[in-house]
Amino acid sequence: MVITVFVSFMICRHSLTAEAQIRYIGLKYVISEKIAKTIGTMEMSAENVFEEVGEHMNSPEAVVAALKSKTHLNPEVRGYFAAFEPDYFPQEGTWFEPYIHHRDTSEFEYTQVGSARHDYTKSDWYVRAKKSSGSFWSDPYYYYDGTSMSGHYATFVKPIFDATGRLACVCGADITFEWLTKELQKIDKDSSNDSLLNKGHLYDIRDFYSVIIDKGGYCIIHPEGKSVSLTKEQVRILLQRKSGTMDLEISGVPSTLYYAPIEHIGWTVAVVVAKQNLQRPLFLLGLVFFLVVVIGMVVVWLACNKKFHQ
Repeated sequence: MVITVFVSFMICRHSLTAEAQIRYIGLKYVISEKIAKTIGTMEMSAENVFEEVGEHMNSPEAVVAALKSKTHLNPEVRGYFAAFEPDYFPQEGTWFEPYIHHRDTSEFEYTQVGSARHDYTKSDWYVRAKKSSGSFWSDPYYYYDGTSMSGHYATFVKPIFDATGRLACVCGADITFEWLTKELQKIDKDSSNDSLLNKGHLYDIRDFYSVIIDKGGYCIIHPEGKSVSLTKEQVRILLQRKSGTMDLEISGVPSTLYYAPIEHIGWTVAVVVAKQNLQRPLFLLGLVFFLVVVIGMVVVWLACNKKFHQ
């Protein structure tokens, strides 16, 4: 009986471990697809703004009006801008960068941010855009100006060319880490409450959280107090394999990382699960099998004892 129960336990243990792997691997792809869709929607609305700017470059006033006209398409974007080549509009001088953005209200407002202090022509995204013909995402960065505009950003960027084929400006749409964190947590919540994901399983799919890691291996989006720190070797493996699993400690808690790429942006989404959450059903399963053995042995002892006395 002990041998039979032990073999049964090992088979069930292997099956449960495989089931957990499959579920969380599937979950990472679901979350990756959902965040990619969220970002893709933002890209589409930004492209509409950029196209509007490209069609109204006859004057600075027309550019500002074009930026304002499409901002309602995605109010979650922190701001839209058009950074023009130096002296493109001679009357505006060397730095002309109209910026339509949120500050402390839900309404968009206009600011001219280009200046010698803010020489955007030396920014990485501007230099890269001049060498590109298509849109792309900038590397994450921290912007500080002493106002509520200060914070961590990522910018969707596209060069705009005039009718002669000359580079006129570089358009961009800013998103904040704060907004992206809320979007990811919303996706996590929707996934954890999905009845299909939790139906008929010993594992509780709610025992997880997601983070986003940039191309440099830095954890840029994460729940408060749950940042993931990776070694250089782990970053190399993560970027090389694109998708997989990784064991590491997070805030002293042994955990497993299930990671997959976010399409079109070059970042990685990772689902973090504490190992104790993965092992809890195995402990319960072992307890059940142990009780079966004990009860079985008691029943056999009672039966044998009764037979002996007869």
